[in-house]
Amino acid sequence: MPRAFLADISPQPCPARHIDDVRRHGPAIVDGMNVPSRHSHEISHGGYGAPFAPITLAVSWTAFWLLMICIAFQESLRNPHVQWWEPILWEGSSGLVLTGWLLLAVRIRGRYASYLDKPLAWFGAYLRWLPLAILLWIAAVYAIRHGVYAAVGRTYDHPGWGYIVVYESFKLVIFTGLWLGVLFGIDSHGQWQIQRQRLLQTQRALAEAQLAQLQGQLRPHFLFNALNTVSALMHTDVERADRLVATLGDLLRISLRSTDNEMTPLGEELRTLELYATVMSERFRDRVTLSWQTEPAVLDIPVPALLLQPLLENAFKHGVERTVARVCIDVCASRRDHSLEIVVSNSGSRLADEPHAGLGFRNCRERLGIIYGDLAWLHVQNEGDGVAARVSLPLGEAVR
Repeated sequence: MPRAFLADISPQPCPARHIDDVRRHGPAIVDGMNVPSRHSHEISHGGYGAPFAPITLAVSWTAFWLLMICIAFQESLRNPHVQWWEPILWEGSSGLVLTGWLLLAVRIRGRYASYLDKPLAWFGAYLRWLPLAILLWIAAVYAIRHGVYAAVGRTYDHPGWGYIVVYESFKLVIFTGLWLGVLFGIDSHGQWQIQRQRLLQTQRALAEAQLAQLQGQLRPHFLFNALNTVSALMHTDVERADRLVATLGDLLRISLRSTDNEMTPLGEELRTLELYATVMSERFRDRVTLSWQTEPAVLDIPVPALLLQPLLENAFKHGVERTVARVCIDVCASRRDHSLEIVVSNSGSRLADEPHAGLGFRNCRERLGIIYGDLAWLHVQNEGDGVAARVSLPLGEAVR
């Protein structure tokens, strides 16, 4: 039997298969090491690049102190000697001073960003100021409380200062550990987001460069085969060769336009394929019959540009060129559940016992792997009296 298509080919997963922009619109020029501009509005006061959500922290902080005030107010209801405003003053003064402390911690957080991968060093950089913070906090809080009590003509009674220092220090250590943990979590998550975004952009840029390289490989390969067809007719039928050159010119213009977008509607891809089939059919005028069967509903679905040309080329090369019998080539496109299935089949040939991958099929496999990952596949197998190449593309990914 004449040698036909390749063996069963499935695209290998590619680390850049998540690139939705390539799936939807084709490659764009991306600087893989730059953070998107929208993140520039989220950079913290420290300026080290981790996005920071001040609203989230402010809401959490406010909710925490409202809860503390409510608990203190509820407990005061059991003591008839405590007026309603006193628990609000006690907790409110603590919250007011600590809010200033938190704002300072947020403002200088950029200085300690380099320690985020070393939690002990990060916490140590803040906690080294804790003894001074405790003394200042006690002085400020109790000054506010004494001042308010004096303003209403009362005296603020509390235990001795030794007890106050020990008690408030213990409470402040727990409180500081809690909120530093929250701040560390926010900063670590923000830094992880930045690093992940940079990695994704780098992968996307590499994937786009790889797609451009694959397209660059495909065009010379395709042009070489088409020119061979024209060359074969130049000395036997000049008029036919002239028509082929004009058709080839149209085909090359479409090919060059595909550089602007990796994806193209299936209808445009099939029109390009028809032009290529016209060139090849002129060469094998009495030996090939082409049939096109396409569901109208799938014509607008984006597919990788020039994906099908190597499949049709293989049908001519291994199915038509190597036999003198008439060969039927069928191109079918239809929807199968959640996938777009495209089949290019030819009669009169069978798969080789030990098939090997040519440039065109390797190109198709790698492009499918980059754009769709393992969601798309390409299989080549014997069917009926010939060989069929089946491409399955995820419909959901294609139409997004």
